[in-house]
Amino acid sequence: MSLPRVHVIGLGPAGPDLVTAGAMQLIATIPRQFLRTERHPAAQVMPQAQWFDRLYESASSMPQVYQSICEALVSAACEEHDLAVQIGAVGEVLYAVPGSPVVAEHTVELLLSDPRVEVVIHPALSFLDLTWARLGVDPVELGVRLIDGHRFAVEAAGQRGPLLVGQCDNSFTLSDIKLSLDDPPSSPVVVLQRLGLPDEKIFSVDWSDLDREVIPDHLTSIWIPEFAAPVAAEFIKLQELLTRLRAEDPWKAEQTHDSLKRYLLEETYEVFEAIDSYDSESGSGATELCSELGDLLYQVVFHSAIASEAGWFTLSDVALAIHDKLLARHQALEQALGAQLGSADVAQVVALWESSKVQEQSRSSALDQIPAGLPALARALKVAKRATGIEGYVAPVDSAGLDFAELDFSELDFSELGTALLKLVDLAQERGFDPEEALRQATDQRIEQLRTVERAGSENP
Repeated sequence: MSLPRVHVIGLGPAGPDLVTAGAMQLIATIPRQFLRTERHPAAQVMPQAQWFDRLYESASSMPQVYQSICEALVSAACEEHDLAVQIGAVGEVLYAVPGSPVVAEHTVELLLSDPRVEVVIHPALSFLDLTWARLGVDPVELGVRLIDGHRFAVEAAGQRGPLLVGQCDNSFTLSDIKLSLDDPPSSPVVVLQRLGLPDEKIFSVDWSDLDREVIPDHLTSIWIPEFAAPVAAEFIKLQELLTRLRAEDPWKAEQTHDSLKRYLLEETYEVFEAIDSYDSESGSGATELCSELGDLLYQVVFHSAIASEAGWFTLSDVALAIHDKLLARHQALEQALGAQLGSADVAQVVALWESSKVQEQSRSSALDQIPAGLPALARALKVAKRATGIEGYVAPVDSAGLDFAELDFSELDFSELGTALLKLVDLAQERGFDPEEALRQATDQRIEQLRTVERAGSENP
């Protein structure tokens, strides 16, 4: 069965003279047309097209803009297809983007991954072709990396340059780029604007003046020949140090995932303790918390290094896995709640989050993959939380009315003690408490009380 079809063309980097003949033929033959933005010097070749500029003003984030554009295109293609199949044809729409469809076009990436439509990409001249000509460089020989200015901090991580930063379309983006580097380039960078147009500008600027001397627009990019140090240099240095220590330190060299388990647990509890001692208002304990988080991070890097040496995964894979996992779960929330996500009830969000985890992990039951090694209270609470996502589950009605006066503790057997503790966990779940944390704090208070008694006894023998 044929799918609705979306033809994607590029309008080139400048005026109508750089739009390809193939693109002009498609413009002449496909009636229903869309432009990602009217703000392009070649937009005049599509006077009948619908623009998506309004979404840039109404959406709360750039990912939401791209997703909304994709949904609108798919919807339009499906509408055209419903009409076309009646005469045995395929419904088509035309979508035009600035430059080339295959260079830094996130809407095209979304379309290509959408199973509801067939996407046909047509080649076009990119702003990159003009850039290399103006700079007089061979990007292949230099190993140039193209970076999206809106995602500079992430995409430039670990890079030394040279980099070409596109999508530098507003002052906020330039400020974010400038402030993302602790050790900025010592030499000026090159700003390229409106290449191929009569008002083309190419000039150098110091890094500190990037958001002060540059008036950005949608045809602005930045050429960074070299960094003083790699972006996210501290993280890279930690990886390199551990690689060296694994080679030179016999103890570190012989460690395995199993041998490191106890250290991972110890460091986790030390982070717990540091958090308890941290005051977010005064900042007291911040240095200790920072140090303990570093120790915990070291364990993650260590495990990743062991896996990398075995050829299974790297630290980058670990970061990418959690990034993709969080993004997929958040997209499931956006799909379920739409514009109500920001004002949704927390319990509703948690239930949807748990549901997405069930689908993601291919669990046959909501109770699968609850670690048996969890502390008993934490495990019981996790069961109670998972239970809220089970269709037909009814919370225990007697937990809120738990009356310890009715319990005969002198006759309480092992099983009854477990039942009483479980009822307390149900009560904690209903009221949003963490029973593990409550017991920890109560134990800390008892320790202080006992220390007071102990000190009093030593002072009065």
